[in-house]
Amino acid sequence: MKNLINRTQYLEQLKSFKDIQLIKVVSGIRRCGKSTLFDIYCDYLKQQGIDDSQIIRMNLESGEFYNIQDYRQLFSYVKERLCSDKMNYIFLDEVQNVKEFQKAVDSLFILNNCDVYITGSNAYLLSGELATLLSGRYVEIKMLPLSFKEYISSFPDKTDLIIKYNNYLLNSSFPYVLNLKSRKDILAYLDGIYSSILLKDIVSRHKIQDIEMLNSVIAYVFDNIGNLTSSTKIANTMTSAGKKISVKTVESYLNALSESFIIYKVGRYDVKGKQYLTTGFKYYIADIGLRYYLLGTKRADMGHILENVIYLELLRRGYRVYVGKVGTAEVDFVAVNENGTEYYQVAYSVIDENTLNRELASLDSIRDHNPKYLLTMDFVPPVSYNGIKQINALDWLLKN
Repeated sequence: MKNLINRTQYLEQLKSFKDIQLIKVVSGIRRCGKSTLFDIYCDYLKQQGIDDSQIIRMNLESGEFYNIQDYRQLFSYVKERLCSDKMNYIFLDEVQNVKEFQKAVDSLFILNNCDVYITGSNAYLLSGELATLLSGRYVEIKMLPLSFKEYISSFPDKTDLIIKYNNYLLNSSFPYVLNLKSRKDILAYLDGIYSSILLKDIVSRHKIQDIEMLNSVIAYVFDNIGNLTSSTKIANTMTSAGKKISVKTVESYLNALSESFIIYKVGRYDVKGKQYLTTGFKYYIADIGLRYYLLGTKRADMGHILENVIYLELLRRGYRVYVGKVGTAEVDFVAVNENGTEYYQVAYSVIDENTLNRELASLDSIRDHNPKYLLTMDFVPPVSYNGIKQINALDWLLKN
């Protein structure tokens, strides 16, 4: 039986925009749960008295709709099925597969009795002509795979958090993995996700010829999460290893990977100078399980992996996130939302006193009064160092 996790955070957002004259766009990496979210939301609509005839669901990657090739056919198909005297709820999954789909979406949007919801697995969905055509008329809900809190909600027993955390990393945070029992099945499933992203969202869309070189760039990024890097550094490293590649090609690959939501590019912010920096970036990935799938279970930097998990959770909580520069020191994350700024330093363990002092030093050098946190996997009582709160990372992940 399918293990269904109620993605409350995203569901509440959809509920809040119900019948609001905006196109609801749910974006995110393939298989993160967008279609299932629509299933849950449709159940909610029916509980509110919405009749089946008012709900139109289309997954435009399904063979059922292969005959719908362009926006005219899409609009015509939906228009023929509308209830003329009631509100209609239209759900279009992977709508980017239809040529000039934005024209059909816009045509449905301007009808008084249509509430339109769309999903896409590529940032192309909200770029170019669509962004221009629908400017100010859509709201984007950015979806990620399961948070750690969502992941453990599927287990009746909430003990052994460390074991569950390690499984969350190794087996991946994609929701469907919870239905798979063996490592062999999980790897096969992850292989399918990776191949779909690679071929459908990157190679096909960007007309990339050298798939082996693309795989090498992906492997480099996956192996260097949390490290400052640049297109030039990647190109030089790969060329030195006998894989000659230009900086321009690396840059185009990184942009394509970002557009497919498999990686996230994080810029730097000068805390003292109060300015965004144009050099030096870090990359984090949408799912650590994909890293283990691609690189194997060789020893990884668990501090950087924890950093990756914290970064994604900050995104889930609605923060804009930057890498902080404080003089010559670095703060892992400067997190900004409508309530202000928070600073986060992430380390797997600070039991060693020298490590603790090093991690605290960069936070301590920030002279403003915004909250500062040190997140670690150490199980110690909550403690504060000169206003810097040390919190167990798992407790923090389960807090909200």
